[in-house]
Formats: sequence, structure tokens, C-alpha cells
Amino acid sequence: MNEYDLSVGAELDLDEVWKYIAHDNIDAGDRWIATLFDAFDSLARTPAMGHTRKDLTDYPVLFWPVGAYMIIYRSHRERVEIVAVTQGARNIPTFLRQRGQ
Repeated sequence: MNEYDLSVGAELDLDEVWKYIAHDNIDAGDRWIATLFDAFDSLARTPAMGHTRKDLTDYPVLFWPVGAYMIIYRSHRERVEIVAVTQGARNIPTFLRQRGQ
């Protein structure tokens, strides 16, 4: 497995992450987004890196931390689907319920 897809929600999340960081430093925003995309590539190559969090959700998703952020994804037979990217300190159960994930 070497590919991933970004959900619409994940694309919006990345936009928000970039805007938040770039508000203070555009180059830092660009570097952080590149770091997240590197993590997406790693998850596509090795989808089992993530872990379930039954304490946070019963949805069939996996979690992978990157700095202060959490990548939430699904591993399918041929691809990884990036469902969301959010700050790890966020109320993840509420966030996922609102997203219907």
C-alpha cells in the first residue's frame, strides 16, 4: 500500500492548521503542512503504525500523533483514507461525532 486519500474534512483541517500557524509565520505553516504530508506518506506505506482508541470512539479509525496534532485515518485494502487532522488536546469523541466518523 503506497497511496492515501484526503477526505474533504481532512482537507479543510489542513487549511485551518496552515492558517493558524501561518498567521504568525508563513514559512512555519508551510513546514508544518509538509511534515503532515510526510506522515501521510508513512501511513500509506505502513498503515498498521496507527492504533485504535476505544476510549475515544467506536468508529473504525486509527490514530497517529504528529507533534501536537492527531491524524485520524482508516486503512482500506488498497489505500489509506485520512479522515481528519486535529489537535490532540481537542475533545476527540465530540469532534468525531460532529463529523459522523
